[in-house]
Amino acid sequence: MQRKIFLIFSLTALLASCGSLDLNPLSDGSSETWNSTAEEITMSLNGLYKDAFWMMDSDEWTDDFLYRDAITPVTGATINGETDFVGKWWKDTYKAIGRANSVLQSLDRAEKVLTPLQLSRYAAEARFVRACQYSRLLSHYGNIVYTESVLDIEQALELKQTDKAEVLKHIYADFDSAILNLPKAYGASELKRATSGAAMAMKARIALQMEDWATARDAAKACMDLNVYKLHTDFGSLFLSKTKNSPETVFGLPRSIALKVTLGDCQNFVTRNAGGWGAKNPSWDLFCAFLCKDGLPIDESPSFNPRKPFLNRDPRCTATIVEFQTSHLGYTYEPHPDTLKVFKVADGKAVENKDTRSIAIFASFNGLIWKKGVDGDWLLNSWTAEPDKIIIRYADVLLMYAEAKVELGEADQSVRDAINMVRARAYGVAYTNTAAYPAVTATDAAALRKTIRIERRMEFAMEGVRYMDLIRWKLAGKALNKQNFGLLDPEDLRNKVTRPGLWFFPSTPAIDDDGLADFSAMYNAGLIKQVALRKFDETRQYLWPIPSTEVISSGLDQNPNY
Repeated sequence: MQRKIFLIFSLTALLASCGSLDLNPLSDGSSETWNSTAEEITMSLNGLYKDAFWMMDSDEWTDDFLYRDAITPVTGATINGETDFVGKWWKDTYKAIGRANSVLQSLDRAEKVLTPLQLSRYAAEARFVRACQYSRLLSHYGNIVYTESVLDIEQALELKQTDKAEVLKHIYADFDSAILNLPKAYGASELKRATSGAAMAMKARIALQMEDWATARDAAKACMDLNVYKLHTDFGSLFLSKTKNSPETVFGLPRSIALKVTLGDCQNFVTRNAGGWGAKNPSWDLFCAFLCKDGLPIDESPSFNPRKPFLNRDPRCTATIVEFQTSHLGYTYEPHPDTLKVFKVADGKAVENKDTRSIAIFASFNGLIWKKGVDGDWLLNSWTAEPDKIIIRYADVLLMYAEAKVELGEADQSVRDAINMVRARAYGVAYTNTAAYPAVTATDAAALRKTIRIERRMEFAMEGVRYMDLIRWKLAGKALNKQNFGLLDPEDLRNKVTRPGLWFFPSTPAIDDDGLADFSAMYNAGLIKQVALRKFDETRQYLWPIPSTEVISSGLDQNPNY
């Protein structure tokens, strides 16, 4: 059972909810007596794992994504204090923090019925959640309010924003308590909750975002040294609904169609032949970022053929993006303008090809379709699916460790091993079998930095990781002030690309040192078209604005240039 009325920090929300941060949960009894037993505390802690409290950055905010000609407040540089998700993230995050503070503040009620070990474990779990929530606020808003207390309106109004370095100290202290007091793992019959390893991994993540390289290195290494987690054997199957509780998941939440906790918006990612809309697609920028099997970018590798751009690529390319002329969701996928019929697996017949814009003008605007995590389950249950919600996984721990070491000037063999473990898994071989995949051998810090950034992009596409990578690398201004390109309209495509034999790419785009593709030559030649124009305001967008309601009602200072 979850609490039906919960703690709300936002002043406007407070005014609409009986005027108190310490509301009595009607279904749980009085707030003066609640959390007096293990059962009540567990119920309160369960509420901290509510899906709404674990929001993730959208790939639509990055250069990995194309949604027809649409842009977002982030990629259109229109984000402000009244943008819907800016206010919602702030409010919901402080709700979770309020709940965690309530648990911590009330644990002394159970001292007579619980052992010190139980109390420390419950406190550690609440502190883990609080640290994760404050980490999100710190990385996105920067200038935030920090409190460990349950407050009424008058007390809340007196709070001012806390120095970022001070907030980070509190976050580290909470994670350290969780590391010390949470279990390494749970039994097969136990509900999977936060672990000491999850606290280590999430500590490494916020440390990396704050450029505290030493803390990031040490926390990631501690997680690795637990020997609890390992890379999932098959990269492609890791993200499917049938894969539950993978040993690679360091921290995640289960989804369940039966419990109505699902992945939504599936129809936008499914091909039109299979009944979807094919509207949300991988960008050409992402497609061109995948290395070739010789470990070289597409503009350097002799094995890359722009006419057959899926061949000889890192296996994560075709695990992430549907390869042309392959079967996907029961149909051959082929966006070629002259392919008017395709093979349907179920009855072995040729059917109308709704995935070419020659027939369906709203088919994928750039010819690409997401494959990562998408399977036949997405076609069922009213377009909802139930893959695990992976918040952080072991591959991220390995690459965070490698990145932190490089930034510290410690580019030793352990860095190369960490990267190679992730890369070799994609090839289905042991990382020590360096002849079977393009193993990383570089020792130069600049080369390793470039490798890690490209590796992260190939590894974590469509997982909500790219946005904060661009922000913390200060690459968002460069990557997001670019055109988002797609296919010419069908008749122009035939005349200028397919009939001259230039399908799929008319030429190979140049890839710069940051792994970003340059399509300007093809665009200037009239062989591709601009679908959308991204914009990113570097004078302000490396932080989100504070919600306008908080600035107006609570007197908080707005972030610069909003």
